[in-house]
Amino acid sequence: MRKLSEGRKMWLSVMAVFLVYATIFIIFEDYDRKVIMPFNEVSDWHLLIFSLVVMAGLGFLLFRYAKRMDLRISQEQAEKENRMRRELTQNIAHELKTPVASILGYTETLLDNPDINEETRKLFIDRTHSQAQRLTDLLQDISTLNKMDYAPDLLAKQRVDVSVLFADIVQETALAVQQQQMTMHNYLPQSIVVQGNPSLLYSIFRNLVDNAVNYAGRGATIEVTAAKQRGCWHFTFADNGVGIPAEHLPRIFERFYRIDKGRSRDKGGTGLGLSIVKNAVLLHGGSISAETPDTGGLVFKFSIAG
Repeated sequence: MRKLSEGRKMWLSVMAVFLVYATIFIIFEDYDRKVIMPFNEVSDWHLLIFSLVVMAGLGFLLFRYAKRMDLRISQEQAEKENRMRRELTQNIAHELKTPVASILGYTETLLDNPDINEETRKLFIDRTHSQAQRLTDLLQDISTLNKMDYAPDLLAKQRVDVSVLFADIVQETALAVQQQQMTMHNYLPQSIVVQGNPSLLYSIFRNLVDNAVNYAGRGATIEVTAAKQRGCWHFTFADNGVGIPAEHLPRIFERFYRIDKGRSRDKGGTGLGLSIVKNAVLLHGGSISAETPDTGGLVFKFSIAG
């Protein structure tokens, strides 16, 4: 079924109210009437015709206004989408520039210096591989966002046990957590089963873990809890690390937004992780917010429809 535009909704609402009012006024033109009575007087018919004419004229004028309103809204949305696409394209080009330049620099050095010593050769090959992996991660994240933006209906959903999914992530990231001398506390209850896309649900929790490991600081503690309320699972993902300045909170879910650009790139981040988290949460019927408690650190609170 075609979705009604805002203008048509307005037009239908006003016309419905007017029609109901006109009908009641015509049928019960005299408030002393207790029952519906036939039109015995000519004035009753004149009133009926006059009301229909007024309603038709008002409907025509409102319909024209609704069309202009829909056109204006669609133009504003198109301009906003075009501006966002331009910004995204510029950001992508900027993010691709650094690893591509690095790969070209390392490979050109290797090609121009065939007698380079083995230790330096290996170092350059390792760095080239690292930059190529960064390119792969960036393209994968862009692909994920594009699917959520332009083809959300194609993302298949099934029953997913989030408790098992997160337990697997804890195992996968155990070495990275240990290297940062961090502690992970998984307080999720067993059998958190939701209807969702396994890949996107994985992205939510994996990106939050990676974000904490990369930026919370050495020795930080991560705690993950959940509770079910009114058909939704409400999750809290918290760390007691260095946190972020409060003025950055409203923008941390924006694509390619970085608090410390140099540090973020050194950590290998694509700048899209938290944006993927937010979009994936929204596609699962939830919402997400971030806050910095007085005790320090960073807390993400989000929900997923059960």
